[in-house]
Amino acid sequence: MCYLCTMNIEEQKSIKWSENVIIADADYIDNVAFNLIVNFERMIGRAIPQADIARWIECVALDGGLREGEHETQVVLIHHKKNAKMENFRPSDYEQELNGKAFHDHLGEFIISSFPTEDVVSDEDFFIDVMQTVCGQEEVRRIMIIPDAEREGMYDRVRDTLHYVDDDAKRITVFAMQPLQGGNFRQEILGYSLMNALGIKADEIK
Repeated sequence: MCYLCTMNIEEQKSIKWSENVIIADADYIDNVAFNLIVNFERMIGRAIPQADIARWIECVALDGGLREGEHETQVVLIHHKKNAKMENFRPSDYEQELNGKAFHDHLGEFIISSFPTEDVVSDEDFFIDVMQTVCGQEEVRRIMIIPDAEREGMYDRVRDTLHYVDDDAKRITVFAMQPLQGGNFRQEILGYSLMNALGIKADEIK
């Protein structure tokens, strides 16, 4: 592992982690949101706005089993350093609008952090390192993971990494655009939370 990547991981280890953590490949979810916007605008015949990131985070938390109450949830957005913002979410700028910011709703407080990956380390390696760090924290009880499962070999790495995590100690949910085989964790369809955040209603696509 490169020195810079090691520093990022060590910084994360020094963090007091929340009981609930969402880990997302932000470049991937941005791309999926774009595809949904293009496809559904053609299907339902109206303009679709950018996804509300707070609403999306709330939907992921609900799909991950969080229920109403004063919880604390950390949201880790991993993106390549060349991407300063997400094109299909609002707010979108990592450093100016997202990193270090928080919001509060009926599920409690959500604290957002963004971590850029460098050219010297692969996006996949960095994502797996973050997963391993979070899974190794005793205080973390619920983890929601959104990898780029469409990238060749990535889902296998996620599944293998989670294989030795005690399912009784941590509730882990992996989100993907379609059901995936195997794994000692729960699965949810990513598209549902993104459609909600984009304001696409079920009765529009019947």
